[in-house]
Amino acid sequence: MKHLFRYAALACLSLLLLACAAHVANSGRGPVPEKPPGTLRLATQNVHYILLRKPTGAWSLADWEGRKGALDDAFKALDADAVAFQEMESFAGGDDGSVNLARDFLLDQNPGYAAAASGDWRTFPPTQPIFYRHDALRLLDQGWFFFSDTPDVIYSRTFDGSYPAFASWAQFAPAQGGPAFHVFNVHFEYKSRSNRQRSAALVAERIASLAAGGPVFLLGDLNALAGSRTADILAGAGLQFAPVRGATYHFNRGINLFGAIDHIAASAGLLPVGAPVVVRSRFRGVWPSDHYPVLGDFRLPE
Repeated sequence: MKHLFRYAALACLSLLLLACAAHVANSGRGPVPEKPPGTLRLATQNVHYILLRKPTGAWSLADWEGRKGALDDAFKALDADAVAFQEMESFAGGDDGSVNLARDFLLDQNPGYAAAASGDWRTFPPTQPIFYRHDALRLLDQGWFFFSDTPDVIYSRTFDGSYPAFASWAQFAPAQGGPAFHVFNVHFEYKSRSNRQRSAALVAERIASLAAGGPVFLLGDLNALAGSRTADILAGAGLQFAPVRGATYHFNRGINLFGAIDHIAASAGLLPVGAPVVVRSRFRGVWPSDHYPVLGDFRLPE
């Protein structure tokens, strides 16, 4: 029995050391760099839904009151021209999206931005908006499709019947002139690998049909690592993934155990300027979400 306890203790110690090593390998923190002149800065963040019927506890109304200032500080720190959000939802049950506390709060606090890929919840799923700086970009078009056998049916369930998941998208043009481009904002399901892969294949098809070979950015929470089959399907559609280093999901504790699942990808001809940045910071002593924001700077083709 003593040997059994000794082996168990050694196993636990080994797991702890591995976890510590993983945390160190997937961490790193630095200031948000200034945006290089003449570039387009894009960012993505999963901000976690708010449970409207839960007064206290994790992701409750009280929790939202405690973290909303930190979320606004994080948003301002990005200094981005466009930010793709996932899980920007105030959930009361069902598909009703008439209340969206996070979206409305950030727009109120940041009047220089507007929300694309958003609309009346009965005809446009509102939980994955793309905020854009309206003095820098003009909104040309927007839309959505669900990761489903019926992708154009709003709130249709995923390929294996799990909760609805979808892509939102918007087409922009630089306000001062330049080529139009599409931004696709995705959130793939975390449990099912086949769901993620079929979702990625659908995104690749829709990029080909909607963007018709024009400049494309893909932002969002893939729930998949770079080099995974899910990412490879998107790479096969002509997207190049920015090399995001370290963790982007941290369990709402700053614990960084595995590599990036939140990504920025761009089509050929969209030139990255510097490496992408993961903002692994608390603001006002609070984590804004259980995901870190990720940003990247790009130059549009002439």
